[in-house]
Amino acid sequence: MKINIYIDGFNLYYGALRGTHFKWMNPLSMCKMLFPNDSINKIKYFTARVSARPSDPDQPTRQNTYFRALQTVPEIEIIEGSFLTKEVTMPVAHTSPQQYVRVIKTEEKGSDVNLAVHLLNDAFKRDFELGVMITNDSDLLEPLKIVKYELGLPVGIVNPQKHPSFHLKQHATFIKTLRQGVVKASQFATTLNDAHGTFHKPEKW
Repeated sequence: MKINIYIDGFNLYYGALRGTHFKWMNPLSMCKMLFPNDSINKIKYFTARVSARPSDPDQPTRQNTYFRALQTVPEIEIIEGSFLTKEVTMPVAHTSPQQYVRVIKTEEKGSDVNLAVHLLNDAFKRDFELGVMITNDSDLLEPLKIVKYELGLPVGIVNPQKHPSFHLKQHATFIKTLRQGVVKASQFATTLNDAHGTFHKPEKW
């Protein structure tokens, strides 16, 4: 079958990559391992650019290097949302009288909406025979249901987290668990080349 893959980048990161040494992951290699008998038509990677923080000033540089690696794969398209960062006042737990602190709150905006729109648009155009979302975000249930029940196309889920969403599980054509062994076996080469020259996997990764 001709498959389009829709990757919820932050759901994937926090579910399967954070705290591991496998962040240098090649999504095409991963998808070929998950669907060895199918044809990967497109991989759409939905994410947002992070900002430097005092505790990790090199985070944007590492992310840019990863984006550069993704762009060496013709099947992959990066679709960017945005981050909203602001200072807010939050209550401290278990204090009496109640105490408050100022914290930096970061919210990722747009990626889930972008993913839903691309899934629906590609389904309307019959750009795939099977759509696969790599996510465990139940906010994406409604576009899944529209594609499956109204447009008549199957939509599967690859779950990067420990426990699948109950709502997604109810309606997805299938659910696969993204296991660490697959992620480990799907790494880019340490050194890559593109039109701008040679670059390397970030040291911390």
